[in-house]
Amino acid sequence: MTTALIADDEPLLRDVIEHLLLQLWPELDIVARARNGREAVDLFEATHPDICFLDIRMPGLSGLEAAQIIGRRAHIVFVTAYDEYAVKAFDAGVLDYLVKPVSSARLAETVQRLKDRIASHAPAVNSDDMLTALMQKLKEAEGPAYMRWLKVQVGTKLRMIAVEDIDYFRSDAKYTLVAWRNETGQPAEALVRTALKDLALELDPNQFAQVHRSVAVNLAAVSHMIRRENETGTLHLKGRAETLPVSRAHVGLFRPAQKNDR
Repeated sequence: MTTALIADDEPLLRDVIEHLLLQLWPELDIVARARNGREAVDLFEATHPDICFLDIRMPGLSGLEAAQIIGRRAHIVFVTAYDEYAVKAFDAGVLDYLVKPVSSARLAETVQRLKDRIASHAPAVNSDDMLTALMQKLKEAEGPAYMRWLKVQVGTKLRMIAVEDIDYFRSDAKYTLVAWRNETGQPAEALVRTALKDLALELDPNQFAQVHRSVAVNLAAVSHMIRRENETGTLHLKGRAETLPVSRAHVGLFRPAQKNDR
């Protein structure tokens, strides 16, 4: 029986990968689940799985560092939150990777490649030279690590919300209101305990803008702004009934582009 180890410092993401794997590869025996890179190496030495799914960014040892220790003793699949530019570093080689949030379709392709390699008794391809080169390529390509998803509590469920689906954040006393679109595109809301000022530091400034001391908005969700007589504004969003305040200091964000007459 083929065996596997899953290593990710986010328990929910470990669970998602395991759930999808059990659907796509029922015969696969997941023998170990690690919370960080050091634990991944220790559990590998104890269980000797055929495949290791390693998150690249983990406390202690990174997934790449753990893979260097494991070497060619297992087939490695990296799990990454890097953007499309960094993913080119993987595409240039033959290493397997999954991009968070992991999709069933992409994982199915990886599973088939792993099955083919194992059936043909092909050796693992993760040589030390290849991993060293990959580390350098990712270092050059990664840039700032902005938030890609957010954990929110909805009733009794803990959900992972893709940041691109979030329309805006708004301070609410000791909490921050998160407004996003659910799977059917309908507006949804939840509260998180993280302060807006802390969340704002993790948001891509090309995607989100602070329009008021209590509001940060996804620019892709903006329909239009109505300027008020006191030089503030009211922001209208696509597909949402509520409006957002725009302070005087931020009205200029929505000023029409000036035509270059030269």
